[in-house]
Amino acid sequence: MAVWALAWALMTALDPQAELANLALLLVLASALCGLWLSALESLACCALAVLAFNWQFVPPRGTFSVDLRQHLWLLLTMLAVGSMVAWLTGRQRQVAEQARAAAQSAQLLHQVNEQLRQATPAEGAAFLASALRSLSQGELAWSLAHQAEAPPQAPLLHCDWGEPSAEDRALLQECQRSASPLEQGLQQGQSQVQLALPLRGATQCHGAALLRLPPGLSLSPLQRSTAQALCDQAGLQLERRQTEQRAQRSSEAAQAQQLRNTLLAAISHDYRTPLATILGAASTLRHQWGKLSPTQANALAGTIVDEVEQLSTLTDNTLQLARLDAPHARLQRDWESLEELVGSAVARARSRYPGVRMGLRIEAGLPLLRCNATLLVQLLNNLVDNAVRYAGSGPAIEIVARRLESELLLAVADRGPGIPSAQRERLFQAFERGPASPQDPQRPSQRGAGLGLALCRAIVLAHGGQITVRQRQRGGASIECRFPLETQPSAQPEALEGDLPPVPAPARPQEDTA
Repeated sequence: MAVWALAWALMTALDPQAELANLALLLVLASALCGLWLSALESLACCALAVLAFNWQFVPPRGTFSVDLRQHLWLLLTMLAVGSMVAWLTGRQRQVAEQARAAAQSAQLLHQVNEQLRQATPAEGAAFLASALRSLSQGELAWSLAHQAEAPPQAPLLHCDWGEPSAEDRALLQECQRSASPLEQGLQQGQSQVQLALPLRGATQCHGAALLRLPPGLSLSPLQRSTAQALCDQAGLQLERRQTEQRAQRSSEAAQAQQLRNTLLAAISHDYRTPLATILGAASTLRHQWGKLSPTQANALAGTIVDEVEQLSTLTDNTLQLARLDAPHARLQRDWESLEELVGSAVARARSRYPGVRMGLRIEAGLPLLRCNATLLVQLLNNLVDNAVRYAGSGPAIEIVARRLESELLLAVADRGPGIPSAQRERLFQAFERGPASPQDPQRPSQRGAGLGLALCRAIVLAHGGQITVRQRQRGGASIECRFPLETQPSAQPEALEGDLPPVPAPARPQEDTA
């Protein structure tokens, strides 16, 4: 109205000086400007009324609708045609611009919800979907999700903005989820209302439904309907992806468990058979040939039995712990432990088992406490020492190193053996992988084994959030290094916690072996 008022004021002011054709141009300009705010039909109506008013006030004879056919009729018709065309085109362009803007907003909303659903949990995804649908429709929402374990899947109601839903609401959700197609239902509650049910469709099936209750007298445009359905389809695809990931994870865990069972059976059938046969042979000889054996021979057979039993005990411990740590959702009972005491326990066991092997210790003073499972840490050290003794050949002393590295604790077992080729370092931490053989030392044990020691070491370190690596030493030999993250130290030493893996009692820290 302001545009028409301004145009009419200008035409009235210029009337005494301007010609009639020039005044008509101002009217055409006003029609074009009004098209920026009015619809196409409104612009046409305003243009027609403006031409009539122009004829009444400015075209002689003034104050009448009479028109001189020779002078003014074509002017008025041209004004009406040009003004109507300009107003129509301007109004249509404004509608097209509004539709493009609405489409861009819809695409942006779909993109935002898609980004939110990508990493969201099912509960967070439902919240994002509900928020987007409410902002799109300005209405209330109820939704239901199907239980995939049921056949056919049912859709129990999970949420309803307007309180307790009616039986018709539940039936509409069930039918929408069953048919996997949008449904509309009218309501009469004082004023006309519409509610729209939209399915949450995935690639293979419908996973539920959402029910939009629009405000009285309001309806969704076709673009808004398609956007709302696209939002629901995104949510359905996200639910289906989550279910697929869960099924894949369960299948992977089942396959890992089956592979672990097969591996353990292979280990039992292969690596347990030789020690058992040796024990059986030595025990049988002692039983049946006792009177014919000299004390030296009997002692050698008894020593063989002891060695093979220790080998079986180590193999059994490694196998059971590896199976336990590789199991899904394995949990450790951890407590604050002194690394010096754990190293001392491993050194005492090594000196008893390998009396001919020299042990060197490099333990940094004042090491912080390590939050760990003591049983597993001692088993880690025992396996690393056994591995070093087995493959070091006739090299110098085996060294155990413990020191602090900024926010980590370094625990390493090093030897001066032949070392480990770089191509084989990563494979050594896989189950049933054995390192390269070295020349046998008469004072060292046999290199046979199941290949589970280092695999268990890696599992123990990873279970504590650490890393294990193999480093080639400059003057020969290898160093297997374990790095454990340091946690905030306790203000007071806590009492030992009860658990299925209790800490092992450890002797006091041994003095460094200078031999």
